[in-house]
Amino acid sequence: MDHIYDTIIIGGGPAGLSAGLYAARAKMDILVIERAEFGGQVATTNEIDNYPGSIENCTGATLSIRMKQQAEEFGTKFVSDEVSEVQLEGDIKVVKCMKGTYKAKTIIITTGAYPRLGGFKNELELRGKGISYCATCDADFFEDLDIVVLGGGDSAVSEAIYLTKFGKTVTVVHRRDELRAAKSLQEKAFNNPKMKFIWDTVVEEAKGEELLEGLVLKNIKTGETSDLKADGCFVFVGYLPISELFKGKINMTPRGDIITDEVMRTNIPGVYAAGDIREKLLRQVITAAADGAIAATHAEHYIEEKFN
Repeated sequence: MDHIYDTIIIGGGPAGLSAGLYAARAKMDILVIERAEFGGQVATTNEIDNYPGSIENCTGATLSIRMKQQAEEFGTKFVSDEVSEVQLEGDIKVVKCMKGTYKAKTIIITTGAYPRLGGFKNELELRGKGISYCATCDADFFEDLDIVVLGGGDSAVSEAIYLTKFGKTVTVVHRRDELRAAKSLQEKAFNNPKMKFIWDTVVEEAKGEELLEGLVLKNIKTGETSDLKADGCFVFVGYLPISELFKGKINMTPRGDIITDEVMRTNIPGVYAAGDIREKLLRQVITAAADGAIAATHAEHYIEEKFN
């Protein structure tokens, strides 16, 4: 007979790892499936200074490793595989992967989000040739060079500050006339002598043959265009949910965020969503971890009522 897990968690970022920890501590039989790197987006973040109680100089990678270790210590099982199909209806859910098929009484979807493209000409052609979406991954390629960062939120500003450790200059290009990042981050940015700011502006085009050489900018108020020398361009203009797998099977917003209630339940009994995949106000490690804990706890109650 096929093994049936209590819970299968799809995605190994902070939401999935937190759900795994809480479920395993409740003596549930848990499997976490992750297709790439455990830790998700946070594993590529250089500095984590807003997660309560984190150690000094905490990085996304060290926090992710510790989260996974904690879950493992309580018995959470992990597998590296890519989900190809899910059957969410019925008492027993089925998760088909490239390497195997798994069954469970409940599913917690924690697939997260991916960086939104800047949407300018030649962006894809020069991706990985000067255009990047991960400062921690690629910063050291731009030692003593001129870097541009697109965006004005927390991610954009914190990554821009990090990039000043490497680049000669870091210019933030933002479509508004003020940053949206936390005031503490803004203060750091404005006081950093390597940082410059261009307001009310978008990138129209990336220029370069083999490597990025510059950007064509457009002021959205005046319509005026200008050229800016750039050896590197880091795009931080938001994220989109990784929810393609679940389209037509679960209630979502038009953008693709999965809709849940306050205990992370979706519209399908026994199926939960947690972290950046769900519709929510704040997308941070702390809220993802909290979502995962809530989802796992409610999944335990659901199983007790439904199957015991």
